[in-house]
This record gives sequence, C-alpha cells and structure tokens, in this order.
Amino acid sequence: MQPHTLNDIFFAIVDRKQDQVMLAREAGGWLSISSQEFYRNVVGLARAFIRWGVNKGDRVAILSENRVEWPVADFASLLIGAVVVPIYSTLTAAQTAYILGDSGARVAVVSSKEQLNKVLSIKQQTAVEKVLVMDPIETAEALQMKQLMQKGPAGRDTELEARALSISPGDLASIIYTSGTTGGAKGVQLSHGNLTSNILNSLHGFDVRPGHVSVSFLPLSHVTARHADLALLHRGVTLAYCPFFDQLPQILQEVRPTIFVAVPRVYEKIYLQVEQKASGRAKRAMYRWALSVGRAHRSTILAGRTPTSPTWALANKLLFSKVRAHMGGRVEIFVSGGAPLGLELATWYADIGIRIHEGYGLTETSPVIAINNPRAHRIGSVGRPLPNVEVRIAEDSEILVRGPSVFRAYWNRPEETRDAFVGGWFKTGDIGGFDGDGFLSVTDRKKDLLKTAGGKFIAPQPVENSLKLNVLVGTAVVVGDRRKFASVLISPHFPQLEEWARTNHVAFSSRESLVTHPKVKTLYEGIVGEVNRGLARYETLKKVLLVPDEFNANDGTLTPTLKLRRKVIEERYRAQIDHLYYEAERATLRTGT
Repeated sequence: MQPHTLNDIFFAIVDRKQDQVMLAREAGGWLSISSQEFYRNVVGLARAFIRWGVNKGDRVAILSENRVEWPVADFASLLIGAVVVPIYSTLTAAQTAYILGDSGARVAVVSSKEQLNKVLSIKQQTAVEKVLVMDPIETAEALQMKQLMQKGPAGRDTELEARALSISPGDLASIIYTSGTTGGAKGVQLSHGNLTSNILNSLHGFDVRPGHVSVSFLPLSHVTARHADLALLHRGVTLAYCPFFDQLPQILQEVRPTIFVAVPRVYEKIYLQVEQKASGRAKRAMYRWALSVGRAHRSTILAGRTPTSPTWALANKLLFSKVRAHMGGRVEIFVSGGAPLGLELATWYADIGIRIHEGYGLTETSPVIAINNPRAHRIGSVGRPLPNVEVRIAEDSEILVRGPSVFRAYWNRPEETRDAFVGGWFKTGDIGGFDGDGFLSVTDRKKDLLKTAGGKFIAPQPVENSLKLNVLVGTAVVVGDRRKFASVLISPHFPQLEEWARTNHVAFSSRESLVTHPKVKTLYEGIVGEVNRGLARYETLKKVLLVPDEFNANDGTLTPTLKLRRKVIEERYRAQIDHLYYEAERATLRTGT
C-alpha cells in the first residue's frame, strides 16, 4: 500500500524487518539497530509523550547533531500527531529561544550537556515544560531519553498504532525555520502529505534498495538532510550516523557507503584536497595528464557508463580511484543539494569519473522540486521537475511551483504566506528557465537572502544593523551568496575613524591609505569579531573588506529611503570581493584547512 503520511513511512520501515536499519558509532565500533529495536525505541518515547499529555498539534523541538536518537524523537512525535520543530545545534541561545518561543514548543529534546545548558539558560523565555537529553546525563532538570526508549514493547502496540494511523495527510507534521536569525526566522508548516509526497517522488529514476548504505552527516535540522534520510530509509537503505563533520573522513573509511549525499561545500573540500596534494612538478604533470584523459571521456561518464580505453584505466588507477577511495571506495550514487553546485565543480568531478546528480528545492517545497537522476541527467542543470510537481517560469523569470509537496503556510505569518503565492503558485524567489528537453536551470536569486555553498541561509540585515551600532561603521554590506563563507564590505564612518587614527598615531594621507593601514584593518576585524560572537557558526563573517567611499543616494548605492542597493554595491566592488575570496582560497590550499 502506498504511504500517505510519515507514519505510514515509519511502518514501511519497521515492517521490512531489517537487521540493520541504522548504524551508531560506539566505542570505536558500530552498533546495528534492527527494525525491531527501532520500533521499540520510537514507541517507548511516544508512550512517554502521551503520559505527559503531549497532544496532537503540540510542538516538540529537536536540538541535536545527527545520531540515531534524532529519527527516534522525530517519529515518536509524529506517531502521536505532534509537530516536530528541528533546531540547528549551532544556533546561539538567543536564536534558539526565538524558535522555541515562536513555535510554542512544549518539549525540547537535546543531545548533549552543551545543548542542555543552552536550553536551560533560556527556558523561562519559552513554553517548554519537559527537556529530554540523549546523552546519559544525571540531572534533575532533564530526563534521560535512552531510559524512556528502552521501555518500549517487545511486540507491537496496537493502540498506539491505531492512533498513528488516524493521522491524515493534511495534518501538520513539522515547522521548519528557514533561517536562524532572531526575528527574521520564518516557520514553514509542512504537512504529512507534503513531506510524504516528496519522499515518494524524489528518488524517481534512482536504483536505491536494501543493501545500500549511506552516511547521515548533513544536519537533520535542514529539510534536505531530513528528507534524504527518510527517503533512503523508506527504500531500505542502511543509515550510519555521523554527528560531527570532522569525523566524516574516518567514518567514510569504516562504513564505505554506496550512496553519498552532500552539499557543494563538501564536494569543494574534496576538490581542494586533491588540488593541494597535486604539488611538485611530477605530481602536477601526472594530475594534469589524468584530467586531460578525463575530459576526453567526459561524455561517457555523463551518460552513466565507465570508459574502457587503456588511457582511462591508467588515469583511473593513478588518480580517479584514489579520490573515490577517500569516500570509502564503494559509492555508486553521488547527489548534491542545498545550494548550487556550480558547473566548474560538476565538470571537474565528471572528468575524474564521478557523475554528481544535482537537485534543487526549498524548505517550502518539502524540499525537492527537480533533480538529475541516472536516467535523465544534464550537467549544469538541476534536472527535470519531479513527477508530482508543476513548474513554470513567470514573466520576470522567477521559478513558480505548485503541487502536493508545496507548503501550506508560514507559522503565524498570514501576510507573508499570502505574499509567497501568486494565483496558487508558490514564488520561489529564484530565477531560472528550462532548456528544450525540459531540464531546469537556476541562474540567480531575487531575494537578498544569502545562501552559502554549504546550503545555509544567512539573513544579512540583522548582522549589518548590529555592525552599524558601532560608531566607526558607516555602512556594512554582508556578501557571500553561493560562496563558502560570508564576508562583509564596510564603508567606515570616516569622521570617527579619522579621529581614532589621530588619537592612535596612525598616519594617513588619504582615505585609501587609511583603510589599508594594518592597524585600521585590525581594528575593524575586532569590531566584526565582536558581532560574530552573537552569530551562529555558519553566519560568522570570515573576511572584512574596507572601502574608501561613503555610500549615498546620489551615487546609486542607496535608495532615496537610504536602503542598500546590494547589486549596485557588489558590482562596483566585484574585483575586490573576488580578490578577497581568491586570497582566502590560496590560504586554504597552503594550510590545508
């Protein structure tokens, strides 16, 4: 029977009766979680929720890194009709408080002492009544999740299952906040039907089945990662959980996955490591030769076939196989999502024998709108739309979407909900178009919201406003859309800066000489560093570009109401911004970080 809700997905997973649904790393080894154990753990926690009076529609927040307890808490909530609110573990206490408060979550499930302390520090600002902790921490302020999981039944709980099956596709399943910035985060309401429809269609064209293994390392608070895990579990794929990114290289060697789902930043890091190792005259010559061989066979790779020429076999032995070995050596399917992959990076991977299936979507679309697959693949595109969604291009080239996976509304934001739709179509805020064969390409964004290469959203205005609270800052412009990290372009408040320079014996003959002085650069890096303390890790500003100009409405950098004209500013300083990231890239290659 075809699933209609996430609860149906759960029963499909446990009814398969697999010995290895999940793998958890413990004491240097791997612990297998069977279908029966997974069922017991989920039901044990669901029963505890019921005893506490958690009802259908109540919100349960999950604040944790990737680990087996994450899907346990997820499904335990969903079975009783509760609504799951994922929260990034990297968010600050203030950002966490905003999401807990806005969602009205009654229960918070946290992973560790660090996350527990974060929630306890802001609990009084929220409606949270119960706090669960995954790690075995003895405290009167939280309950141990593992103890509750172990109280699940040895057999089936027919009463709870009847309750779970009474949940309908239209019932709310999750509220996912699209950014982590206090005051700017929007809660996207996704129903059981929204998420399930996407799960059933996103793997169309992929040969994914029991026996495949994948590593879950992208943060499950992001809809892309959560969706991928659920879709893979539904197909019988075994998931191995990686809670921290720095553990990934070792885990890939231990688990040797057959499916690799990542964001562009991960693929970029692998590329940079390969580039860095190809040092020295002999190695560099071999590397360039292998890539030239790969380019000659690119069309074969993109068609999904393995080249048979002796030169390719040699290049594969010397280079290509070694790159794949870093990912475990067994990967059959490579997927990229969460942010644009970039044609150059996709081409490089194709040239070393790896065809990456790039997809596209948003939180509001549950998330996948389109994706390349082994049967229909075109490099440089995000694939054809899924069978269950309709996509059209508006007159201004904005991508519009409708279908059963499109969200219902933003939480407590009726006006923004109305603004998000036009004639029943969801406005993605992205610019794109179709080619003659129906492959979709995404070329630009309409919105100011920045999206890093790692797939994280950054709302620039709150950060800029914080910077402008300093008297030495005139105007600040956060940049970094589709880049590896965020940076900031600052036009100083020159009267104040010049006074500071005289007081601190900093000689200068012009504004150009002033903003390039080492002491001034250090000064502004300190100002930015102070603001960074209040930001989530992915929001932090890594580089500072000081410019010798003041922005105003007359020169077109500000509107008549003194709002930033971002595109004008970024274009004006394009060369300097590109140089900033170029130098950072060179530094990365030198240090290997």
